[in-house]
Parts: sequence; C-alpha cells; structure tokens
Amino acid sequence: MRIKFVLVVFVLVWISLLVRVYYISVQSNNYYETLANRNTIKFEYIPPIRGEILDRNGRPFAINKLGFKLQIAPHISIKKGDLDKELDIIISMFPFMDKKELLKNYKKKDSYYNHHFINVVDFVSYEDAIPVYSKMNLNENIKLLPAPKRYYPNKKLAAHIIGYVAKSNKKDVENSLVAKLTGATGKSGIEKFYNTYLQGEPGEREIKVSAFNEEMEELSFKPPKEHRQLVLSLDLRLQKELELMFKDKAGAVIVMDVNGSILAAGSYPEYDLNTFVSGISIKRWKELINDLDKPFTNKVVNGLYPPGSTIKPGLGLAYVSTTKISPWTSFDCNGTMTLGKNNRKFRCWKHAGHRKTDLIKAIRESCDIYFYKGSLRVGIEEMSKQLKKFGLGKKTGVDLPNEYYGTVPNKQWKMEKYGKPWYIGETLNSSIGQGDFLTTPMQIAQFTALMATGKLPQPHFVHTIAGKRVRDTVIEGVLNEKQMKRLPLIQRAMRDVCNHPKGTATHYLSSKVRLAGKTGTAQVIGISQKTKKRLKEHELAYFKRSHAWFTSYGPYENPQYIVTVLIEHGGHGGQAAGPIVSGVFNKLLEYGYIKK
Repeated sequence: MRIKFVLVVFVLVWISLLVRVYYISVQSNNYYETLANRNTIKFEYIPPIRGEILDRNGRPFAINKLGFKLQIAPHISIKKGDLDKELDIIISMFPFMDKKELLKNYKKKDSYYNHHFINVVDFVSYEDAIPVYSKMNLNENIKLLPAPKRYYPNKKLAAHIIGYVAKSNKKDVENSLVAKLTGATGKSGIEKFYNTYLQGEPGEREIKVSAFNEEMEELSFKPPKEHRQLVLSLDLRLQKELELMFKDKAGAVIVMDVNGSILAAGSYPEYDLNTFVSGISIKRWKELINDLDKPFTNKVVNGLYPPGSTIKPGLGLAYVSTTKISPWTSFDCNGTMTLGKNNRKFRCWKHAGHRKTDLIKAIRESCDIYFYKGSLRVGIEEMSKQLKKFGLGKKTGVDLPNEYYGTVPNKQWKMEKYGKPWYIGETLNSSIGQGDFLTTPMQIAQFTALMATGKLPQPHFVHTIAGKRVRDTVIEGVLNEKQMKRLPLIQRAMRDVCNHPKGTATHYLSSKVRLAGKTGTAQVIGISQKTKKRLKEHELAYFKRSHAWFTSYGPYENPQYIVTVLIEHGGHGGQAAGPIVSGVFNKLLEYGYIKK
C-alpha cells in the first residue's frame, strides 16, 4: 500500500513538472518573446521644433535660435572625484558657466534608475559651442546636442499679444508629451492660445539595442510634425509706431478693421519677452509685479476700466429705440441736476451746462445731464439689456487666453454680488459709464465697430494657420429694425465729435482721414458733494487723474478701421488720445490700408 502511494505521488510530481515545462516552453512563448523584444527593442520620441510666429508680411515676431544642450553621462562617481574632473573640462571650455549650478543640475536627475545622459545646461549658443564642439564630443561622458531656443527678435514689442514660452511645469508635463520632451510650453498671449498647434507633434524611432544599451539598428522612423508657422494679421511696422506713440505712457491701443482683423495692438508699458524663456530672476519678477503701471497685465483683454462717455453712442441708440425718448427729445442742461430727498447733486462735466440738448448734441459735446435724465425714463434694466446685446459685459471671443468679461451692472447683478438693493443714483452713474461699469479696451473696439457698421465682429489676431486663411466672423442682426433705422443719427453725432467746432475731439485731431468717434474721461476717484468747483485734470495728482479714452472709426463715409486708445490717468480723452488716433490713421493711409 505504501509503495502504491509513493508511486502515485511520484507520478503526480512528474506530471505537474511536465505540465509546467509545457506551459513555459509552449504556452508562455508569446509572453517571453514580447519580454525579450522589450529588452532588445526601444522606442524613442523625437521632440518637434516649435513653429515661428510672423506678421502679415512675413516679418518675425517669434523664432527659434540655433544652439545646443549640454549633457553628462549618468552614474559618474562624485566621491572619487570623477564628476569633478568632467565639470572642470566643461568650465575650461565654457568659462562663463557656474560649476556649482552644473553640479546641482546633475545631482537633481542622477539616480540608479536613470540610464540616459543628464541635461546640465539647456542652451548653449551656437557662437559659444561651435569653437569647442569637436573637442567636446571626443569625451564619451559629455555630449553637445542640437537644441533650439525660443527667441523674440523685437524684444518687448507687442509683448502682451505675442506672449512667451517658458520652462514646462509639472502640470504642463503631465498634460503634454511635447512639453515633457522639449521642456518648454507657451505661457501667455498667442504662444499660449495656439500652443497645441505651434508646438507640433513628436516623432518616433524604433531601434534595436544590445545588452549594453548600444544602438544596433533603426527599425522604423516617424518624423515629427514641426515648423508650423503662424501668420498674424499684425503689421510689424504699425506695431513699432504704436510703441513710439506710447512712450512714457500707460494704457492700451487696438487697431482693427471693421470685420475684426487686428492690424496692431498693445498694452503699455511692455517688457522684454526673452527674459522669460530661460527663467526670470526674482529681482526682475518683483519689479514687474510691483510696478504701479502694471506692465505684466495685458490691458487689452485683462484691463478693466470705467468706459466713461465712450458708451454714450450705444446708450443713445438704446434710448431712441424705445417709446420713451425720440431722436428729437431734448433735455435742459444747466450743469447740475439733483435727485432724491437729500438733493444729491449729479454734475455735467461742463460747469455752465449745455442748455437745450438733443441726442446728436449730447453725443457731440458729451452732455452728462442728457444721459442722466434719459436713464430715469428708460431705466437700468433696459439700458443693461441693450448694452449687453451690443457686446459689453461679455467676452469678445478674441484669440487671447483668459479674456475678462467686464461688468454691465443692473439690479440682479448687484443683489447677486453684494446682496444689496439697487439705488436710482446708480442708474445715473451707469448712464455715463461710471460706478460699477467696467469694460476692456477690446470690448470698446468691438462696440465701436458695431456703431460704425451695424455689425458685431469677432476680433482676431491670426491671419493664416496651417496654410489656411482665417475667415472673419461678423454677426449681423444684433441691432433690431428700429435701431438700424436710428443708427445714422448716432454715426452723424460721432462724426461731429471729430469735425464739428464744438466736438470734444475736433481741436485735438490732425488726421488726414475724416473720422468719427467718441471721447471719454473716466473718473477713478469720487467727487464730494461739498465740492463746488472741480479741479482740472492737470491739477490732480497723477494717480487721481481720470483715464482718457478715445475710440474712433474711419473714413467716416466708408468705415474701414477702428482705432481705440486708452491712456491711464491721461485726463481728457480727446486731448490725451487725439494725437495718437490721428497718428495711427495717418500711418494707415501711408501704408496703403486706406485709399484716398
């Protein structure tokens, strides 16, 4: 019995061994074959070269500077001094490098699990590397490999529009293989908005390697999709002119055709984009963020300002499109009106008043009392509704990241934001673009295009992408039938602003193109009820002066271009911004955009 038991056990053991051998040799063949292939075949990703950004005439805004990255082999002994010797060799060839920084970069990435050469310097210029290139590559522990670097040849020109490329952070690397491979990604402006297109797509190599990780054979090659050019509608020449016009000024400017294509735009002051490519110093960063003129803010789409009188054409159109006010309704302006039991004073900018004032005169001479009294008839809800329809209080859809909405206040907005009721005095403040009313310069430019043509364009900076022309998007039907019928009255009033002897801009213009527009002087501080005589703008301290607006279109007879200018603390809109508006239109004429 015992012998039978032993025999059974013996047979079972051998059967199990045979089954296991069969499984390993036959059934698991595919698994081990795949595992073996993994040990002998590697896949390498090839980083793409970022596409260039050009102006409409092919002049560069962003290019790639040719250079090299410096790498050191992994697992070089630090204790034995081997790494120190390699670093000394590098310093002897590149004396401007910091040995401590090289060591720090090496230690950060060296580990038992890393078998790839380690980047210790991301970029060495072509001029510095070429003289020592051959000698450097004779050292098996050091590599100089091609590595392009983003470069902005115009430095700070159109800085907020173009944006910049900087080192990829952890989130960038997690979301994008290209960001991981290149170590860089678009952080602001056009560079960020079109980052996916500009960065391209990685290529791939399939190679056979030896047990020592040496390449033996290339099995397949897929090239990267790269060098994707992005052509903007901007004109570099006009952009340079804007920079000169805004010297020593803070604010924003937009030059746009009536269909939304932007020829030039700027937020001032600007900063050199190249300082961000390799990493900005803490000192310079603090200087930028602490500067009272906010050079790091893109004021074109992220600057929120009271629009002041620039909204009066749209609000006037809203007024005369109701049954409560006609185009021929007049209000008497004696310089001041009172409201409520406390007789709170609401002043017109003109101390002596404008006397009998109708729609056209109110816009031409920017009479505040007309709009105060009109708002009491129409009401804040209708005012807010119409102004939002005209494009204010919402994004324009321009191709820049993080565009702000702005604020067109009304009863619901105040209750949701502050939990407080609306007061009638706030309706009057809103009627002249003050109080809680906030807009961006881009919104005012789009709004002006609507007043000029009756159509609402979507602003855009890109002219050609992937070899295809970007089509303009223009929304018709924004204005109802009655508003379209009344629009010529608004246009006539805006013409008078720039041409009539009493127009608020007439005496500050020197344009060779006949213009229409609207000035605005947006207060940044309140005026006490006890104040009997207001100080003039130039008598105020700089940061207490009003923001100066001037938004315009031309030629008046055939609207083609919008020019919107905001000068922070510039005072009177026409006086501060008129020369810039004139200069821009004269350049549009000179460059052939406007035909005589």
